[in-house]
Amino acid sequence: MLAVTESTEAPGRRHEVAIDIGGTPILLRSDDAAFRALLESRYAGFLDHSARAGFEFDVEIIPPGRQLSETDDVTVRAQNGRWLLERGDFRVQLDPEARQGTILQALSPYTIDSALRILHTLIQAEEGGFLLHGASAIRNGKAFLFSGVSEAGKTTISRLAPPDATLLTDEISYVRRDGEGFRAYGTPFAGELARLGANANAQIDRLFFLAKGPENRIEPIEKADALRMLLRNILFFTDDSELVEMVFRSAYEFLARVPVFRLRFYPDERVWDLIQ
Repeated sequence: MLAVTESTEAPGRRHEVAIDIGGTPILLRSDDAAFRALLESRYAGFLDHSARAGFEFDVEIIPPGRQLSETDDVTVRAQNGRWLLERGDFRVQLDPEARQGTILQALSPYTIDSALRILHTLIQAEEGGFLLHGASAIRNGKAFLFSGVSEAGKTTISRLAPPDATLLTDEISYVRRDGEGFRAYGTPFAGELARLGANANAQIDRLFFLAKGPENRIEPIEKADALRMLLRNILFFTDDSELVEMVFRSAYEFLARVPVFRLRFYPDERVWDLIQ
């Protein structure tokens, strides 16, 4: 838990912090100075001071120990043209047409992290992109994605990255449409390395599905297998048929434009000789 110093500012003052992840600024407004301090500390490097905002939310902080639902599972549903996101520690409403909403949440960096991840999956579903469970890095001006099941080696390959590679994330990769291609953006959603990614982006050159092995080699993957593996690792939290179809289409179009391989690797830095 982040330590937040007590504020001496007058109560009732509105605090605004814009967080730009994936080129999509989200403005958060709150009367809680401690929440503002949490955001500025947690998302340092991803703050947008340009006053532009793609989406705006009024945030209310709930008292410690208060539960907003009976379960800790996430529920995401559409209702009367709005999206409703709920878990025990947060409740979010979003009007996608007005690009405005409300957030009721506990004072926790993990809570706002979860809410933002889900919001970005909904936003990108309609824009042809997605969030992928996987690491990503930029090398020689090109972005590379590394995805796979748990323990496949995402953290390991991130830890082994050479000095000339810019790590975008070791946990959640942000993928956006960019003309005829796709770009990868850095995210503050850290995994085991507990390190924020760089706020940078580049055209995606290749996607690797990871598998540990006795040697380093790149193998082809059948398109049908690649689609199945990609869909398994895209973050998504709703069974809304329209959005599910959008995500499926985005995954299919991604595979039509980005080469995909299996990367079997032995866990030492020599694997990066194949990634450049």
